[in-house]
Amino acid sequence: MKKTILLIEDNEQNCYLMTFLLENYSFNVAIAMDGLSGITLAKKLLPDLILLDIQLPVMDGYDVAKSLRKITSLDLVPIVAVTSYALVGDREKCLAAGCNGYIEKPINPETFIGEISPFLT
Repeated sequence: MKKTILLIEDNEQNCYLMTFLLENYSFNVAIAMDGLSGITLAKKLLPDLILLDIQLPVMDGYDVAKSLRKITSLDLVPIVAVTSYALVGDREKCLAAGCNGYIEKPINPETFIGEISPFLT
């Protein structure tokens, strides 16, 4: 059975690239273009993994992660921040908000699937 990945990302180019890579590895991909829509879609889909941008309209990724962690049905769903925030302390801030992992943008198409694979076991 195909795994479903929810991509919460507002940049169309990033959505296109990540969707292309994920679908080539036979994942189902759902996209939300803002944080609030992402929370709604996550509750509906119960995805196997959430890839979360931090710089989002309506609600930033930190608040999205905190909100997702309050939803019991999503307790076991890994959240990986995929963000251009790459300063000292940004990784820790993502993890403190409830993310399980952190990938810096721009993503490397050659290593991206390998970076998310540990979260899909």
